Amino acid sequence: MSNDLHTLQTEAISLLKELIATPSFSKEEDQTASLLCRFIGERNIVHTRVGNNVFALNKQYDENKPTILLNSHHDTVKPNPQYSKDPFSPIVEDEKLYGLGSNDAGGCLVSLLATFLHFYDKTTAYNIIFAATAEEEISGTGGIEYTLPYLPKIDCAIVGEPTLMQMAVAERGLMVLDCISYGKAGHAARKEGENSIYKALKDIEWFRDYKLPKVSELLGLSKMSVTVIETENKAHNMVPSQCKFVVDTRINELYSFEEVLEIIKANVDCEVKPRSTRLRSTSIALNHPLVKAGLNLNRTYYGSPTTSDKALMPFPSLKMGPGDSARSHTADEYIYIKEIVEGIELYIKLLNQVL
Repeated sequence: MSNDLHTLQTEAISLLKELIATPSFSKEEDQTASLLCRFIGERNIVHTRVGNNVFALNKQYDENKPTILLNSHHDTVKPNPQYSKDPFSPIVEDEKLYGLGSNDAGGCLVSLLATFLHFYDKTTAYNIIFAATAEEEISGTGGIEYTLPYLPKIDCAIVGEPTLMQMAVAERGLMVLDCISYGKAGHAARKEGENSIYKALKDIEWFRDYKLPKVSELLGLSKMSVTVIETENKAHNMVPSQCKFVVDTRINELYSFEEVLEIIKANVDCEVKPRSTRLRSTSIALNHPLVKAGLNLNRTYYGSPTTSDKALMPFPSLKMGPGDSARSHTADEYIYIKEIVEGIELYIKLLNQVL
């Protein structure tokens, strides 16, 4: 198996073109999982598929050594309706590779795979595991969360997401709250009942105005936004007994979800239930070897407002990859060819400092 850098870069770009041409919406990644198995298997590398997730261990894997996970996802969102190009046609124009999933996160995925191949048969101080996982775009339970129990102990990870190869060292957590304000039904004309909408308004105003006091240097303030409101009523003349609303909370790394829920429940009258507490805020220490290696390569660090599979990893992880987050989910999504070429080089240089 050749691990010549130019060959790896060329093969990575060819693989990305195949991935673009193969639809892989979340929960429908069967074909791209098969494609990745074929690509890895053709290089005589033992690999494992669980669901639509594919992973492989380096040839010199030693359970007595610490382990670095290289992870990205191969699922995509549905194409933006404003596409002017075929989202499944990997077209190269002006040094840009167009296609659905090219930027988020195909470029990262193939770059990390090329990096894994580079180190595959080398003796290093760390083990390296590559994992291409599913359902990231919907935060599904069939992706990295499903895969981790099949993997050996992981000490840290690089999560491939488009960050212009800068280091996202922290992420806001996402907690969606379902809230219900209770009143009493009655006829509107007779001023009967107790209007649950009015009771909800008081709590909605609190969510709008309250600022969680801990401000992160990386992520700033936590944010709480009311995004949905409804009652069970369809009749205009009925005072509603229940008013339901949804709050989208984006929590910085200085709070646990439990702390935030305690603050909320002490200040509102409505019933508050979190849909899930899986997607927690995360951070990796600035003196972690991965971050220090990035700093030595003149990479900058920042806090990311978006959530990724990093939120589901119970070990330190660094989000970093070629491409630009601003292009994700846009019409005529693309990644520059040079971003993949340079991304592979930078990943290898970064790991060389750690390994």
